[in-house]
Amino acid sequence: MFKFITNKPFWVNLLVAISITMLLIFLVLKTLGWITKHGEYLKVPAITGMKTDEAISLLKKQGFDVYIQDSVFTDTAKRGVVLKQLPDPNATVKINRTVFITVNRYTAPMVSMPRLEGQNLSFALTMLERNHLKLGDTIYRPDFMLGSVLEQHYNGMRIAEKTKIQWGSPITLIIGGGLETKLMAVPSLIGMTYADAKAYLAENGIGLGAVIPEGSLTDTAAAFIVQQRPERFDENSIPQTIQSGQLMDIWITQEMKNLSDSSSIKKEKKL
Repeated sequence: MFKFITNKPFWVNLLVAISITMLLIFLVLKTLGWITKHGEYLKVPAITGMKTDEAISLLKKQGFDVYIQDSVFTDTAKRGVVLKQLPDPNATVKINRTVFITVNRYTAPMVSMPRLEGQNLSFALTMLERNHLKLGDTIYRPDFMLGSVLEQHYNGMRIAEKTKIQWGSPITLIIGGGLETKLMAVPSLIGMTYADAKAYLAENGIGLGAVIPEGSLTDTAAAFIVQQRPERFDENSIPQTIQSGQLMDIWITQEMKNLSDSSSIKKEKKL
């Protein structure tokens, strides 16, 4: 072989060497292209909002690798769904590219109950939000600490600071209503929504007592009040009064009816 090469002119050997080198380069590039699937691209599907297992299955079927980058919790999205993906939806990437996803946990994490007692209501509401808790009921009680939180309750029982409870739990606050013995006319809540009535009572220092549903409810805040206790007028059609810090019970229903204050009806009949 060596003798064959040396018997050829230099330019022939050079040409052969160049040809062999180019052939080797071509074969290497082709092999690399085959291994890396060079020139094969895919569009990343939109998987945000999909269930995690369904999203992973879809990505793998389309030729992507999947990596769960983070697992967080938010109560504004369904549990167990994809919250974020990278690359973004419809991005063009090479086949076998890894798609990183962030998913919403199935179980809400535990959070610590903050200390709200002794704080004013505005600060207490801020602390509840900051600690991923919700305001349940607000009950006003005659006390010299007007507008301050007297007690904090969870599931009908007083709850201590730093107690672990689930994210999003409703906290009932007992608020000081002052010691003023001011009497006011019993307001008419008939026909108001639960949310409006609750706000009205709070503004006037009247506590919300029992809430009795009539029929099934789909949206408590938008439910209508059909009965109240105490009523505006007594059985003799005399206007009744209520004291600051006193409680009013209400009956609510989801459907708006032809509502009238029963006490007003009594008064009209007597007249």
